[in-house]
Parts: sequence; structure tokens; C-alpha cells
Amino acid sequence: TSDSARIPVTGGAEMTHDELRSVLHGELLEPGDAGYDDARVVWNGMIDRRPALIARCRNAADVLASVAYARAHDVAVAVRSGGHNVAGYAVCDGGLMIDMSLMNGVRIASGLDRAFVEGGATWADVDAATTPFGRATPGGLISMTGVAGLTLSGGIGWLRGTHGLSCDNIIAADVVTADGRLIHASDTENPDLLWALKGGGGNFGVVVNFEFRLHPVDDEIMFCAPVYPEERANEILPQWRDHMATAPDEVSGLAEFSTIPSDPAYPDETWGKRVLALATVYDGPADQGERVTQPLLGFGEPLLDFSGRMPYRVLQTLYDGLFPKGRDRCYWKSTYLSNLHDDVIEEITTHLTKRPSEMTYASIWKFGGAVQRVAAEATAFGDRSMPFMLSLDAIWSSPGDDDANISWVRDVWQNMQRHSTGRMYLNFPGLGEGDNLVRDAYGAATYARLQELKRTYDPHNLFDMNQNIQPQ
Repeated sequence: TSDSARIPVTGGAEMTHDELRSVLHGELLEPGDAGYDDARVVWNGMIDRRPALIARCRNAADVLASVAYARAHDVAVAVRSGGHNVAGYAVCDGGLMIDMSLMNGVRIASGLDRAFVEGGATWADVDAATTPFGRATPGGLISMTGVAGLTLSGGIGWLRGTHGLSCDNIIAADVVTADGRLIHASDTENPDLLWALKGGGGNFGVVVNFEFRLHPVDDEIMFCAPVYPEERANEILPQWRDHMATAPDEVSGLAEFSTIPSDPAYPDETWGKRVLALATVYDGPADQGERVTQPLLGFGEPLLDFSGRMPYRVLQTLYDGLFPKGRDRCYWKSTYLSNLHDDVIEEITTHLTKRPSEMTYASIWKFGGAVQRVAAEATAFGDRSMPFMLSLDAIWSSPGDDDANISWVRDVWQNMQRHSTGRMYLNFPGLGEGDNLVRDAYGAATYARLQELKRTYDPHNLFDMNQNIQPQ
């Protein structure tokens, strides 16, 4: 694509819905149309918004036409890839929802070193295309997550120790900008835009195609996941912390608090028990991984053990059933921790005893390896010095429990700020509330640079349904 590529859209501000429909290769849905309600559903069951129009795009030309229509009519724009963002940015009330879920193609370069991924693909689409060739690029932990949303705000997954964040593996991208251009971003073309896409969110346009770096992945890798009683967390977490501090780059993991559901998949004597799982992956030969992760099984007798060798593609689906689309109400908020001293651990566990919902998860993510070897100024994601992240993932069923769960997360998050680096992971932003949330997440210097680029690529803030960077 060239920097001057454009698509003519006739009619301008007078263009009708039917005229937009006539130029789309996909379909244009309005309230009452068959398929409208299914298309507007996103992952978080709290989100119930009704766009005036849903453009189900099939190619870049459809996206260009949709953006041109939205700009001409000055309507709100939401862009949907996988629809998995907890704040529900993929759908708007009124306005136009640009749904790219039909644009899910993945093509592998003949040298098996790169993958070309359309903007509506999920990580399941990517893994299905790459793993038969023994290749992967770092994704998230849930296969139905959209590639675009996860990547543009970072992308933390199981391969982070060896290959960094998802955004670190972007080689190039094709982007539809607010002024109706289809431009290419790479190290040699529009490198400032490529920098911004590596962590700057969906602020600068609609990414219709990514080019990702691929890495070899073993046929089977080791997943180590002992599950201990939560009441032993203050004893176990310091041992986990010390083990992870000396683990090789191939080891990536998190310590996760949850409650065993009343489900036949689990022994009935464990139902209702609050637990701490040490979910860990070794990116390398499974026999080596089994040896390296073995100490995690030795912190006393595990209540359960989900450890085993498996293909990477299977690993990527392990959490899918826990987070079904549209069923549960969710409020997730994160903060990067500057340390995980014993007193910080005790404070976290004390807060977690008061969680209102037994469906809630809370995780402590360990960082190191390839993630921290990227210089702060190299990507819009910014500083990588944080050793840990605390993610508070409240999940519940009844609207009547909204206030209790949201208030609990906000209170814990605020209380933990004295142990924080001051930044947060913008894929877990709560509902995006807070005047300075995005600015604080990036830090002043990175935010100022992103603001300059926002003025260049989207000066009127057409793309504001995101972790928004204000052009002014």
C-alpha cells in the first residue's frame, strides 16, 4: 500500500445508509436487522450498547468506506476486532461500529519467519495457521481474544520471557487513517506510526493487516500448574517469587487466586475452595521444562495439579472456557508493582479475602527476560522495568452486584498504589474511567510523544472509543 492510497466515497455528508451499504463488500446492519443483536454483543456481559449502524467489513476497502462515512456524518466510531476488551470499546451507543471479525485471514511467509494477519483475526486464527509449521508469535492467554486489541496495547502472554510482548513482534502494519488513507507503517515507511502502534492502542487508525515476526515453538511444551489452598498464600508466594527470580527466560508465569466452581470437572471435595494456582509455561523442550518447573510442585501438597505436556495451540485454549463471551459481568483493573516484598504479599492476600464474588480472579504476573530487554523509548508501551503486575479481575452474574464488585476492585487498586510504579496495563483498564488514567499509564514523556502523533494522524479524535489519547 502507498502513503497516498485512497478510496473515493461518493455522496459526502449526504451519503445515505443505503449508499454506504451499496459500496460495502460486507453487510451493513441496523437495529431490527437479522444478525444485528448478535453482532453487537461483546465479551463483557456488562456492556449493552446499540450502534445505529454496524458495518461488517470484509476488506480494507470496506473499512475505508466506513471511516469516510463516519467522518462525513460526524458520528461516533467503535472498532471491533475480537470484542474482548473489558471496557467494551468495541461497541458504541448510536454511531457506527466497524466490525472486522470477518477479516480473519492469516498467511504465513514461505520462509516461515513472518505471518500476515488481518485486523479482525483472533489468536485462535493465528495459532491455527502458524503452529502446524512449528511457529508462533506471542499472543495472550485466551484464544478468542482479538489480535488487534491485545497487540496495540501491549499483549502479555506465555511466550513473553523469550520473545517479549505481542507488540514487540510487529514488523509492519497497514492502517486506515481518519482522513481516509490506507498507509503502511514499517521501519522505513511511517516509522513514527509503527512506534505508536507498539503500545499506543487504537488511537491512530484502524489496523487492517499486521505483519508479525514468527518464532520456532516445540511440538510440546511444559505447562506446570499446581493448585494450593489460598490460606497458604502468604507462605507459598514468597517461595514462588524467589523461584521466578532465578528462573531462565524460557519460564513465564503468574500466581492466580480463584475459587474452585461446583463443576464435575473438579473433585467434589474441592468445590467452593479458594485456591492459589502457580500457572507456568516453559518455552522450550518439554523434558527440560518439566525439570525447571518441578520446584513449583514442592511447596507442600498441592490440592490439585493441572500440570502436563501439551502443544502450544492447546495451551492457548486452556482458559477459554472460564471466560465465555457475553455471559458474565466483568470489571478488571491492573497496576504494575515495584516489588513483591512479604508485606506487599500479605496486603494483597488480606484484600482478596474480602472479594465479593467467588467467580473473581486475581493474578500476580512476573516480568523479566525479553520483556525487560526492550528500551523504554523503543515502543509506545514505554518503560519495562516493572517486575510484577497485579490484575484484579472481578467477575459476577447479577446486575445487583455491580456496585459491590466494582467498588471492591477500585478500593483495592487505590490502596495498592503505594506499592505501584504508577503505571497500569491498558488492556485491563477498568471501564476506562479517570481523567488521567491513560496519561499516567504511559508516563509524561511517552504520552507527550503519543499526543503529537495523535495530532498528526487523528487531530479531531475520530477514534476515541479506546484507551484515548487526547490530541489537545
